[in-house]
Amino acid sequence: MAISEEDDIKMGLSVMNQIESNPAEFPVMDSIQYKEAYGHIYRIRDMVLNSGKVYYKNKFPWRIRLIRDDKTLNAFCTPGGYIYVYTGIIKYLDNETQLAGVMGHEIAHADRRHSANQMLKQYGLTALISILTGAEPGLLEQLAVNLLLLKYSRSDETEADDYSVRYLYPTEYDPRGAKFVIEKLTASGGS
Repeated sequence: MAISEEDDIKMGLSVMNQIESNPAEFPVMDSIQYKEAYGHIYRIRDMVLNSGKVYYKNKFPWRIRLIRDDKTLNAFCTPGGYIYVYTGIIKYLDNETQLAGVMGHEIAHADRRHSANQMLKQYGLTALISILTGAEPGLLEQLAVNLLLLKYSRSDETEADDYSVRYLYPTEYDPRGAKFVIEKLTASGGS
């Protein structure tokens, strides 16, 4: 791929800065104040990362933050491995296996570099490199906003589900964790 892992991290940092500078829209919970909650989510993340299946395990920071929003059933991972999990999805799920499935799915989006691929399709190589190198001031921030609005293709979503199974298989979690979440969302009319 023409976009490097360092570029993924740079894009992810830009998204992180956009998110964390907007507490009204993204009320990120403090990791010190909510040490116990973060301890659980870090343990799940680490188990997935230590499965031996995550290609960029040692290249991306895999920073995780919880967003206090009990109405939002979502989690997402930026390029470079910056993971955000809404409290709504945590409270909605039935067990830790399902949360591990969600985490595996989101880690897969970064590990398989889905965002970088989508950005290449949207902007083209020359424009994306120009943005990442700072040749056009202010555009990296716009790229970060666009990454927040990014929708993955059906094939990216399927691949993330498949890799979630691969990541969870060597762990204590049922590798079908993400499948159970999809079934629960479908049964309740969600997507």
